[in-house]
Amino acid sequence: MKRIWLIGGTEESATLARAIAALQFPCVVSVTTESATSLYPIAPSIQVWVGKLDPNELPRFIKKYNIGVVLDASHPFAVEISKNVIRVTQDADAVNPHPVAYLRFERPTLTTDETGVWSIESFEKLLETDWLRGQRVLLTIGYRFLSLFKPWQDKAMLFTRILPSQVAVEAAIEAGFSSDRIIALRPPISYELERSLWRQWQISTVITKASGSPGGEDVKRNVAKELGVKLIVVERPAIAYPQVTNSVTEAIAFLSRIINDRSARIQE
Repeated sequence: MKRIWLIGGTEESATLARAIAALQFPCVVSVTTESATSLYPIAPSIQVWVGKLDPNELPRFIKKYNIGVVLDASHPFAVEISKNVIRVTQDADAVNPHPVAYLRFERPTLTTDETGVWSIESFEKLLETDWLRGQRVLLTIGYRFLSLFKPWQDKAMLFTRILPSQVAVEAAIEAGFSSDRIIALRPPISYELERSLWRQWQISTVITKASGSPGGEDVKRNVAKELGVKLIVVERPAIAYPQVTNSVTEAIAFLSRIINDRSARIQE
């Protein structure tokens, strides 16, 4: 039987993995950190693979694990893995002798229509504006984008909240954040804690990514409204997914069709 490749690391991917395990479909889940493995069920049909895949390694990975269908539930801003997997699954030569189906599981977006919430296309576009100048700014954007804000350390008072990992802390320090302007916490962040942190640092502007409710965007929106803080939401990168859903039921139905159809062909 062909395997499912679930590209994971998110809350939704854990939900999908449990549904896949319940059906006993063979599945390999890929995550980038060892700590993420705890999200997934211990089941005979589920194998968790830890590491970062080079684009050139993807065809080999697909063949090694006998992948028949990819369910991409990676983070909305993890665009490189999504782009590379779409490219490989659409390249018949790369995945011969059997085609590989692809489905993107995309968490719903939140609308930006309330007062005090500003939406912008990218970090680069944001830094072309003067929105941050003279402000006390909290960045809740992960560590990978912090280097973009290094030139702004002398134009605004910048704070950052990152994951409690060595690589994240080192990236924050390299971007010019002193230890008193870094807080390392693992989500989820409660409404009460979010509000307290903003008050403690007297934050006037918060920058976050359009990561939806699982990423705590809804909590930030509510706290911003209560405290009168400007919330800047950086939009998700635009990707032309071949197929996309935000429904667990639809995703599992898609997987079932692919797996059962290919199993039937083998039996014939």
